[in-house]
Amino acid sequence: MNDQRIAVLTDTGTDVPASFAAAHDVREVSLLVSYAEKTYRSGVDITTDDVVDRMPGEVPTTSLPSPDDVRAALGRARTDGYERGVFVTTASGLSSTCSVVELVARQSDDFPTLVVDSRSVGIGAGFVVMEAVRLVEGGVAFDELQGRLEVLSSETRIFFAMKDLAYTRRGGRINEATYRLGTVLNIKPILSCDEQGRVIVLKKARGWERALASELELARERAKKFGSVVCSVCCTKTEDRTAELMARLRSCVSNLSDVFPSALSPDLVVHTGPALVGIAVRPETL
Repeated sequence: MNDQRIAVLTDTGTDVPASFAAAHDVREVSLLVSYAEKTYRSGVDITTDDVVDRMPGEVPTTSLPSPDDVRAALGRARTDGYERGVFVTTASGLSSTCSVVELVARQSDDFPTLVVDSRSVGIGAGFVVMEAVRLVEGGVAFDELQGRLEVLSSETRIFFAMKDLAYTRRGGRINEATYRLGTVLNIKPILSCDEQGRVIVLKKARGWERALASELELARERAKKFGSVVCSVCCTKTEDRTAELMARLRSCVSNLSDVFPSALSPDLVVHTGPALVGIAVRPETL
């Protein structure tokens, strides 16, 4: 427990590295992954590899944590000795989890909780969670956390591409025209989140290798805005290019301070499919 007794919480869509979460007591609330026969808690009852192994024959649906799930997480934090909380959520433009957490937080008078919309997804959102930990452990006042974290949210970017666009189309993240163009002409869109946390198409590349090269170029261009940056690479197991892409980032991003691998949660892989590569970039300091 940190000296301020401020708990850091998040949902599983932010992909905070498991080792970091364990070391800093980051509390996660699971999104739900539902098949015909059973509903699973993301990251608890089902793994990303489990979901990938059942594709494409079985594609589940996802749903939000319930208000009771969020309320229980805040209650456990209070029971464990924390006095306040900061809850970082997946982008409100992609999920209503933020709204659920805000509702519960307003009702939790005995446990004041800041709710921060990361405006990103995956490790892009995870960067905001990790910064929340750094600020809390560094003694930053509770009233200052929201503003500091919102600045990082606005400056962090994630770029990702999928080999098969069917899963992203099914979830409504891309439109039919983009899907058909990609399927017929082998055009791979490189996606990101805009400043409101909505999925947007940044570039289009013909073929998978050019799509990966475009991701690297987008990361390099984004990095130029800052003195130094931290990056993370996320790949599903069927397209695990992590070591290669980390090496390429070290070569092409001259102001790279650190780069590390990150995982993809079961609830996110439902919407991306079994072959995804993502790169996230954040300023090292603000």
